[in-house]
Parts: sequence; C-alpha cells; structure tokens
Amino acid sequence: MFKRFNKQDSSNGAPAAAPSLVSSSKSAPAANPAPTSAAPAPAPAPEKKSKSKKTKPAPPKSIEIDAKEVKRMDRLLEIRMNLHKRLLESLNLAALDKASEEDLKHEIALIAREGLRDMDIVLNTTDQKQLNIDLLDEVIGLGPIEVLLRDDTVNDILINGSQQIFVERAGILELTTVKFKDEKHLMRIIDKIVSAVGRRVDESSPYVDARLADGSRFNAMVPPCAVDGSLVSIRKFTKEKLSVDQLIKFGAFTEAMATYLQAAVATRLNIIVSGGTGSGKTTTLNALSGFIGDEERIVTIEDTAELQLQQVHIGRMESRPPNVEGNGEVSQRDLLRNALRMRPDRIIVGETRGDEVIDMLQAMNTGHDGSMTTIHANSARDAVSRLENMIAMTGVELPLIASRAQISSAVDLMVQISRLPDGSRRMVSITEITGMEGEIISMQEIFKFQRTGMDDDGKIEGKFVSGGLRSHFTERFRQWGYDLPSSIYTDANL
Repeated sequence: MFKRFNKQDSSNGAPAAAPSLVSSSKSAPAANPAPTSAAPAPAPAPEKKSKSKKTKPAPPKSIEIDAKEVKRMDRLLEIRMNLHKRLLESLNLAALDKASEEDLKHEIALIAREGLRDMDIVLNTTDQKQLNIDLLDEVIGLGPIEVLLRDDTVNDILINGSQQIFVERAGILELTTVKFKDEKHLMRIIDKIVSAVGRRVDESSPYVDARLADGSRFNAMVPPCAVDGSLVSIRKFTKEKLSVDQLIKFGAFTEAMATYLQAAVATRLNIIVSGGTGSGKTTTLNALSGFIGDEERIVTIEDTAELQLQQVHIGRMESRPPNVEGNGEVSQRDLLRNALRMRPDRIIVGETRGDEVIDMLQAMNTGHDGSMTTIHANSARDAVSRLENMIAMTGVELPLIASRAQISSAVDLMVQISRLPDGSRRMVSITEITGMEGEIISMQEIFKFQRTGMDDDGKIEGKFVSGGLRSHFTERFRQWGYDLPSSIYTDANL
C-alpha cells in the first residue's frame, strides 16, 4: 500500500445483463412462426466473438440474437410502451414527487395487470416483476438505459439512434440488446435529462452537455446535425472515488511516482493533466486532490460539474449556456474571473479548452500556486502547443515568445495520461517545465511508461522507467519538508 511521504522523516519515500422478458402470451404464437432454418445463420458469429474476446476476463460479450428473438423483444418493447401510455393517462403526475417508491410500485403493478388483461396478454410471475421494474424506470428513471446505469461493470453508454446502444466494459466496446422504441422515445429521455439541469436541446440548439443525478457526464447531439438519429454518450463515474492506492494497484503508476506527485501537489506546483478523451484525466485530477490539505480553500470551475474532490472546503461553480433568446450565458472565463475575488488558495478548472486559458495562466502566475486543470493532448509537448494555440485564438495580440514565457512561468508540471489499446489507462509521462532556452520552452521527463510488447491475451506489456534526472524542484521540495530520496528517480525503485 502506498504510504504518504512524511515531511518529518525524509528517509522513505457480477455483471448485470441487459433486460430480458420472457413472455407467454396468448397472442405470442403469431410472432413465433420463425423458421428453424434461421437458427444456424448466427451460429458462426458467436465463435468469432468468443475468439476475439477470449482475452477478456469477466466482461460479457456482445449479445447475438436470431430473428425470432428480435421479434420477441420488439413485441415486448411495444407492450411496455403501450402500458407506459396507459400509466401516463392513469397516474396523477402531479403527485409523483410526493408518492413513495413502494406506493408507486404498487400502483404501477395494478395498472399494468389491468392493461395486460385488456390486451389479452399473459406473463409469468418473473416476467411480470421485470415488466413492472421497466415501467417504473420509464416513469421515474431513464427508460431502457436505466438497467445499464445500474450496472457497475459499465463505464460508458454510447447511443447511436434509437436501435443501437453500445457499452464499454473494461475498455472494450460491445453491442447490447437494449434499445428504444423509436426516435421519439429516445428524445423524450434526452429532454428529461437536460431539463432536470436547466438546459435544453432542439433543432435550434442541437447539442448539449449535462450531468445525471449521480454526477455522470452526459452529451447529446440531435437531428438535424445527427443524421441517423440522436447520438448520446454517457460517461459513468464510479460511486467510490478512486484513491492513489487503487490507481497504483490497477497499474496506472507506481509508488515512487505517487511519492513524487504528493510532493508536487503539497508544495503547490501548478499542474496540467493532459490526455485523450476517456483516458482518465478527471479521475487522475480527483486522485491528486487527495494530497491537498483540508486547511486550504479550493474553488472548482467546470462546464458540467464532474470533479469529486476529497476536501471539506470546496466552492464548486458551473458555467451556464445562453437561454432561448441568446442571453444569460456564464462562461468558464466569467467564473474564473469571479473566482479570483473569492480568496481561493487553489483554483481547479475541470478542462481548459478556450479563452479562459489566459485567466488560468494569469491566476497561476499571481499567487494561486498549486492550481490544476486538464487539457486534451497526446503528449506534454503537444499540450504546450495547445496552450499556445488557445492563447492565439483568444484574439489577444501576444508575440509567440511572450506566450511561451507566460506558459513556462505559470506551469510547472505536465502529467500525461493515456488509454492504451487493451483498454488500460496509464500515466505514461510526468514532465517538468524548467524555463526557457532562447525561444523554446525547456522540459525534462522525470518518469515515463515504456511499452515492451503485447502478451498472448492482448494485454500491453511494459514498465515504468526513470528519465535519469533529478527533479528540477528538488530544492523547493526540501524547503517545504519533502526531502525526497534520490532512489525514487532510479529504475530499480519503479
């Protein structure tokens, strides 16, 4: 287990499945005359899937279903939607918020039983219970995707129109049998999500960022910009915050790297966490925040509130899009300017992607040491280039050398995160910015992940290695009481 560096002693440093309703209906025989010759057709597909996925331990594989099963599931979805309409007509919607879940379940069960009787459909007890759960999800949840949100093995939910829903498990995408009845059904769920956080999405504003009640990240793009139906992506966050110990256990980085990062955060270095989409930047930022003392005041600024910091003195702020008339927008830059008047010890920006970069760098340069943010980039050097480009895009007439001087003065450390082809996430580089050499920002890599190959199971093989250099901030660490042993900079201790 990772032991935090002691300033006083410097000597050490079950996967849930997609919903399945098996009905025994009087009208079912009409949907059952699928020829038996259809069964062999999908047989080769499972063999292909099992071969390509035999390396994946627990995650279930993509579900292959034949034409008969497709008809059955479509029929069950139609039954559920018909019953949902009946529920909306029968339930007192105004009283939903006040009703207890048990009362609502009882009422739904009664209305569903009457509806099935009127439709001349018979279900066994198990299927009836599952149908009631699905109807409850339609009324107070997010419909078909609610079962995926409850599945702790699912990291991402990706919806490509009403009939195609993918999930990511252990870094691998797979198709599910879950689907919406039609585009109208999907749009109703999207509107339910965005309206809950005071946002909107329609033809005039066809894309939106929002968050779910549990803090999961939500993004949607609707027609006409989404050609084949609405596109939705949901990034789920684990209910349990990943600690430094857990990330070390998962192989994201080593204890020696954690010791270094503890000193960097505690001595208030300005840190940028860079990486691609889904690489784990926010997770890393949350973990690094664990090294910040509870006596410090932290202000967080985000487009959609996602950070799960571990301190007690936190002021959280979230930007706001313009309303229908185009008024009322509050950008991250507006929040950042206001944050400077709120006496923060540290400012943490969820993601820097626009003109707020100027204010972020100025804050880092004017007494808010220890500030952190994330940025999309493929390497530490690329992250610096992105900062230069964002400064240029603000319209501020700054010579390139002045921009670079501002960056080199403000940013101390670049932490690069990557999602590797096997789905694992690693801290592939920790790089210090040491100043300027002429017109070039000088950098030195302290630690990096070195890939050595791939095993028979498709897992990336590699090791963490040292850059062979002592930290540029060694004296700063020592002055703050973090006299790191030189041994942490050797490969033998990684």
